[in-house]
Amino acid sequence: MDAYHEGSNPRHEPPDEPEPAAADSHPPNDRKALAAPPPHHPPPPQYDPAPPPPTGIAALSLPYQIAVALALAVVAVAACVHLGTMFLHVAPSNTVTKQHGQAIDEWVYPEFEQNWKLFAPNPLQQNIAVQVRAEVRAADGGIRTTRWYDLSALDGAAIDGNLLPSHTQQNALRRAWDFYVGTHDNENRPDGLRGALAERYLRRLVVLRLDREEAGGRGAVVQQVQVRSRTTNVPPPKWSTEQVSDKPVFRELSWWPVTEADRAAGTRDPGTEAGAQ
Repeated sequence: MDAYHEGSNPRHEPPDEPEPAAADSHPPNDRKALAAPPPHHPPPPQYDPAPPPPTGIAALSLPYQIAVALALAVVAVAACVHLGTMFLHVAPSNTVTKQHGQAIDEWVYPEFEQNWKLFAPNPLQQNIAVQVRAEVRAADGGIRTTRWYDLSALDGAAIDGNLLPSHTQQNALRRAWDFYVGTHDNENRPDGLRGALAERYLRRLVVLRLDREEAGGRGAVVQQVQVRSRTTNVPPPKWSTEQVSDKPVFRELSWWPVTEADRAAGTRDPGTEAGAQ
């Protein structure tokens, strides 16, 4: 039966046997390590660094940003207008200054005045000293005239050796006299309201200075003042052939009565105050 079913030449094959395991050169512990896959560690998440907080104007809210931007724009425009006006003030005469000279002067004077012209500076070639004398009523009731006080020389002595001289010591008297000369003709007649203002300013300044110097002695009260200027030419250098006069030239003003409005606080006329009481 078996032969019939398997043919005339039956082939007898040995039963399947498990194949011998291949020789492994690794020790048992290494085999276990190779058999187990390495643990999987996911990469750490990547976080974007937080942006820095805004600073300056960006830190403000939108309404405040708009307000700051408008303020900066106004400041920038004002600075440009000021610089342009100052340039036109010191620049040589041109079409703009001829048409808008009054507006330029109103902006410049008196805070931003310049004493020289652009491209054509004119340094001073004269020394001008402002002097004053007064008619005072002494403490005994007598009236007398004081000597001439050289206020410019007093200012110069206060500045000499002073590392930080005040603006008053340097410019108050000089500017007051320049203001007066620029608003009066050679006959000392005022040129409009500015001339009257310059006269009052100079008178009050010299009265204050006389009170400081105690003109006429302690307790004396200034009744009238007279101002004059003493102008001398600056001598030329030795190598120059220029010839200038060394004689001083005086410009003497008339006597000015001193009113109570011309006196500083604390220096009122005691006779007037007693009469007012």
